[in-house]
Parts: sequence; structure tokens; C-alpha cells
Amino acid sequence: MKMPARAVKQKYFNRIFESTMTNFLRLRFVAALLLTFCSVAEIRAQELIDQIMATVGSQIVLKSEIEKQYVQMLAQGGDAPETRCMIFDQLVLQKLLLNQAILDSVEVSDAQVEGELDRRMRFYIRQIGSEEELEAYFKTSIRQLKDELRDVIKDQLTVQTMQSRITKDVAVTPNEVRAYFESIPSDSLPYIDAELEIAQILRKPPVSDEEKRAVRARLEEYRAKIAAGDDFAVYAALYSQDPGSAKKGGELGLFERGMMVPEFEAAAFNLKPGELSQIVETKYGFHLLQLIERRGNQINVRHILLQPRTNDADLYKCVNFLDSLRQAISDGKITFEEAAQKYSDDEDTRNSGGLLLNQETGTTRLSPDKIDRALFFQIDSLPIGRISPPLLTETGDGKNAYRIVVVKNRTLPHKANLKDDYQKIQEVALSEKQNKTLSEWVEKKRKITFIKINEDTGSCPELDHWTKSN
Repeated sequence: MKMPARAVKQKYFNRIFESTMTNFLRLRFVAALLLTFCSVAEIRAQELIDQIMATVGSQIVLKSEIEKQYVQMLAQGGDAPETRCMIFDQLVLQKLLLNQAILDSVEVSDAQVEGELDRRMRFYIRQIGSEEELEAYFKTSIRQLKDELRDVIKDQLTVQTMQSRITKDVAVTPNEVRAYFESIPSDSLPYIDAELEIAQILRKPPVSDEEKRAVRARLEEYRAKIAAGDDFAVYAALYSQDPGSAKKGGELGLFERGMMVPEFEAAAFNLKPGELSQIVETKYGFHLLQLIERRGNQINVRHILLQPRTNDADLYKCVNFLDSLRQAISDGKITFEEAAQKYSDDEDTRNSGGLLLNQETGTTRLSPDKIDRALFFQIDSLPIGRISPPLLTETGDGKNAYRIVVVKNRTLPHKANLKDDYQKIQEVALSEKQNKTLSEWVEKKRKITFIKINEDTGSCPELDHWTKSN
């Protein structure tokens, strides 16, 4: 596990500036697990024979876990003779953290898990294009996909929480940051690409009461015909605007409380088998539900979703609102950050003052090639601090919306230096110090935790440190 100090510094420094992650701890202990989210389709196709490869306290490492992550790595174009050994080593480390989390009563709430699942789903829907395309890629519904990933996500969050506890008191002083930077050979300093920090306030056009009444009336018409004997599944297949469930006659599959939005759940869990709900309004639109079956704490329902449409007048109201808000911010009546938190309809940026997040690095620094091309050309000549006029954009579900944006910071390409890149250098210096603290913790726990590595592991020198004598 040990590397020469200079090599470690160089490795971490380059990783901060050149890799897709800025947090070393997150990279080392979670990145491999994050891949689970990317290759479920490939994993499902594998026929894996399970075998216990290691025991770490109350936790075990299965052969299937190693193979799944190996398949994922191959799918991303990576492979090396030692790949399986590295994956195995990471899994043992994860199990050590999970084992200690149990002993220390470290827990993550169901709400945290569901929130993380929803966040990742939104990210992948944006990447692939739509919910329907995501479901087609994974050959399953989003609901089933979340069910398959729930335990994995819970373990990831538990590991992160345990890591945070171990390193929560670690900090670096300005002198330590400077000393770290000066220890990097000048000819090894990376060249930093241009970067921007952009914040937005996004507004989805309001839907008129007239349109809402029209949608309700259509669903009431369907409800009356189904109550009279027509097949719910046929109406769902023909008219539902939830493409994932429509092709299955509206069926969502078994779910329990906490997995749907509150309004939907309140109606669904009060139904009897075969019973139709009243019309239910959620943030997704209007629903008609029918309970299929109940199994203990789980239920299976069909639903028809209709989404009200916006018209030109609705879009005009949205533009006027953002124009007024832009003026209020310019006049100093409210800050951009306060306005974003209070008025933005974008769940991903609202609580961060509207700052757009780089999904690859977890930071707010965006390189030009990571910015939507339409947005880039709209803000390319926008001075720092000036708020744009309302700009037309498209939400993840393909609907029109408007937003105002502001460039918070803009840097030109340059060689890394303390003046322009202090925050990045501080991050990597902190990461090294955190890693040292975590390594010391691992070594201490290794000596007092039962760890047994299956002898049938082949040649994996990466695992030797787990079983070396004290």
C-alpha cells in the first residue's frame, strides 16, 4: 500500500487536475462501486457462480462481486492483468469499513438512499435522453432498476459516512498547502484548461387552470369507462404518458412506502384490489390508479399518467417572471443565490445557489467541452457577474423552460499555480492528509479485525497486506 512520498504527491496532484474526480477518498473507495450503476445490463447477462473469497468481520466478499465489477471495467475499455486483484483489494477495504460501521452503529436513512437513487436516475436520464431510452438500455423499468441498486447505494452511502467520520477532523493550513505545492517538480505541474462556474435559475412554464381541468376531464372519462367494464391496461397502453409503464398496461411492479411521491402513495395504499382511485395530482401530472395486488407491505398498481401542456401564453408568463426577478437581483433586492433557492424549479441546482454541477468531478468547475453547446454559445461573451436575459432551454423530460444564468467565474488555460488554483491545490493536499489518516485507521483495524482471504485467489500480491503478521 505504501509508495514513495514524492510519487504519492505526484499521483494525487495529477489526479486532482487530470482525472474525473477531485476527491481522492471518493475516487479510491467509491468509484469502483459507482460503476455498478453503469452496467446493470451487462451484469445481468453474466452467469456467476458465487463463492466466498474473503471474510472481513461480519462481512464477506463474493466472487460474483469481483466478477461484476470486472465486467463493468471491461465495458468501459479498461483491463490489466492485476485488475481483478485491485477490485478484490477495494472490496476488502469496503467490507472493513462496512463492518466497522455496524459496530459503531453508523446508519444512513431510507430518505438518503432514495434521494441518492433519484439523483442518479435523473443524471442517467439526462445522459441517455429519456426514461424510455434508459429502460430500454437496461431492459427493465426504472422502478425495478432502483430496486436492484438500492442495497448497493445504501452500502456506498454507509462507506462514505464511515470515511467522513474517520477524517472529519483532518484539515490543512495555508502553510501546508504551500509546502505541498512546492514539493511538486515544476516540470510536472499540469496545464489547466479553461473553466467556468455558472449558476442558473430555471422556471418551468405554469400550466393554466383551463388545461388542468381539461386533463382531469379526460381522466374522469377514462375512469367512468373502466368502471363500466373497459380494460384499464388498454387505456394505459393507448393514452398514458408514462412510456415505461404504458407498454406494460400501466403496471409499475411491486413497491413499498417511501418509493413514490407522497400524493401517489397516499392514494395507492388506500385502494383495495381492483379498485380505482380518484384523480391524483403530483409534480409529474395527473394520475388514475388501480390496485392490482397487495403483498405484505408491498403493492402493485397500474396507472395512467396525463401531463398538462403549456401554451405560448404560459411561456410568456415564465419569461416575464424571470425578467422581473433579474431586475430585482440587479437592484440588490435579493441575491442570485437566494432567488435560486426560492424560485428555481431545478432540483439539482436549487439548493446550491443555482450552481451547475460537473457530474464527473463533483465540483462546480466546468470545462467548455462539458457545457451544453447551446448554453456555451449563449454565455461565451457574457461578462462575469452579469445576468443573462431569459434563455430558452429544454428540461430532462423534453419540455420547454426558461432560465437566467450568470457566469460566477471564468479562467483561461494556464499552468497550475497557487494564485489561480489555490482551492484545487488545497483539495489535493487535504486528500493526501486524509488518505494518510485513513491508511493509519485501516492498519489499526486490520490488526484487530478477523480477516481471512480465500486461498483460491491466484497470485494477488495486492492482498498480502491484509493478512501480514502484526
